[in-house]
Order: sequence, then structure tokens, then C-alpha cells
Amino acid sequence: MTNKEQYKILCDEQGSNIPLFLQHWWMEAVCYGKHWDVILVERGGKVVAAMPYLIAKRWGMKYILQPQLTQYNGLWYRKQDFKTENKRLDFEKWAINKVVEQLDKLGLAYYQQNFSPGFTNWLPLYWHGFKQTTRYTYRINNLKDTNMVFANFDRKHRQKPILQLAGKLKVVWNITPEAFYDFHDLYWKSRGKKDLLSRDFTVRVCNAAIARGQGFIIGLRDEEDNLMAARFVVYDSRCAYSLMSALNPNGHPNGTSPMLFWEAMKHLADKTKAFDFEGSMFQGIEQSYRLYGARQTQYFAIERANSTLFQIFKYIKERK
Repeated sequence: MTNKEQYKILCDEQGSNIPLFLQHWWMEAVCYGKHWDVILVERGGKVVAAMPYLIAKRWGMKYILQPQLTQYNGLWYRKQDFKTENKRLDFEKWAINKVVEQLDKLGLAYYQQNFSPGFTNWLPLYWHGFKQTTRYTYRINNLKDTNMVFANFDRKHRQKPILQLAGKLKVVWNITPEAFYDFHDLYWKSRGKKDLLSRDFTVRVCNAAIARGQGFIIGLRDEEDNLMAARFVVYDSRCAYSLMSALNPNGHPNGTSPMLFWEAMKHLADKTKAFDFEGSMFQGIEQSYRLYGARQTQYFAIERANSTLFQIFKYIKERK
């Protein structure tokens, strides 16, 4: 049995104990046509730690990076009851050492993954020469009480525009992945930019999430049935993530985007606990998410460069 086959069984057994972006089905969807695999660490006949990864080759060198639309990969630990904090840290150090042993065998020129917010101890990785950058997303941690969620929205910039649109825009759920991509692509073209995601990729990922009952496309139409906005959201029982969105490039009422977020949150209230805005490090976007009463949540971007040449090529490419 391959590691991926064993990992699929593990994901089926563990359910949402393994975060959505680390799930076997998710990696299959976002890495289609590419090579992905998983590092497994076993103890006592059980997998106690796992790290799925996308591996690619460029300039004759192998590297690991985040798949598209995937906010987190990184390391997963099986839930265990540790009698002391020292026992927990001993286990994490041991598990990370085992993971690094397997990473080193891959002959990587470069490694970079974002770890989920639940991963807090990267010290053993530091001892192996890895570096860490703290990044931020924004989350609403309790969707169950929708009245409280709305009450925490900024009154002027969020509540008021949403209330003003009540009855003027209607929620629709019948947008196909194909139609969503076309709308998304048109939106970015209107801004003089290219959609970074391909049609095949977007449709495949949307279909995969929707088929599992772990994703949806929500839209808003005006009284003339014009699509004003649309958003693709994925979720498990722990958290929902807003992955892709677009607004009508020909114009839309003020408050359209906040209303779309609000309608998505109401729909998710009995399906998951939290809502992640897929936060950005850009100042304007960060400020926008804070207006929803979302809590700043940190996560780690962890990397290690084993090739100076790869770093140089990567730097040149990013500067273009």
C-alpha cells in the first residue's frame, strides 16, 4: 500500500480531525496532473503524524510549495492525551525529526509550506535549519449565534449597507462552476489583470467540494436578474474558507460584497464553527476584514532553502 493509499484511509477515519486543506480528496483536486505525496510517521502501528505535499521540478531542481487555493498544508498530529506538557513537546520533537528525515531523502532545493493556525511549535524545525514567517488571516470563531455575528459588524461600513440592500438583491444557489469561472475571469479582465487560475482547475475544485457537500457557490442577483457578485466557499465541521469571489465589472450596489459574506455566514451557521476570510497581508484588505469583527489569527509560513542557485532564480522570477 502506498503512502497516499494509506493516507486516504486515514482521512476517511479521522474526518474533520484532519483540516480540510490537508485532506486526501482536496490534494487530489488541487494537484490533479501534478505530483503530490504524503509523509507518514507511525508509532505502535498507527499513523500519528502526516504531512501532505506538492512536489515539483524547475530549473532542474525539486521543490515543495503550496498548491493553488490551498491556504495551509504543513504537519498534522493525531489527537492524543499527554499527561504533561513535557510529554507533548517530546512527542512533537520526535515526530518532526521523523518528518525531516523523510524530507531530506527527497533531495529538495527548496521547501515552503503554510502551517494551519493550530500548529504552534515550530522550534524543532528551527533546529533543522528551517525559517519561519508569521502571517495573518482573519476569522470569526463562532458562527452559531448569527445575531451576535451581525452585531459585531462595523455599523457604518458593514451593517448599514447590508440593511439598505435588503429586498434589492436576491441570493441564488444555481450558479454552475463553469458560469462562476467565466464571471470570475471577466471580473479580473475588467481590472486589467489575468485570472491566475485556469478554467479546468476552478471547475474541478468547485465540483469536488460541492460533490462532497463541503463547498458551495453563492451569488447575488439584482431585480433585473443580473449577477452582481459570486463567491466560492469550502468548509468542514471546524471552519469555512472564502476562496474565490468576483463582483459585476459593470457596476454593483454599495454593500454587495458585505451582503454576500453575510449570506454565506448565515448559510454556514449550522454547518461549521468558524469563518476564515482567507486573510491577506495587504493593508487595505486586512482593514476590510477587520470591519466584520473578525479576530486576527496567526499562522506560520515555514521554509528552508537547500540551494543558493534556486533562491537566486526564485528571486529573479518574483521580481519580474
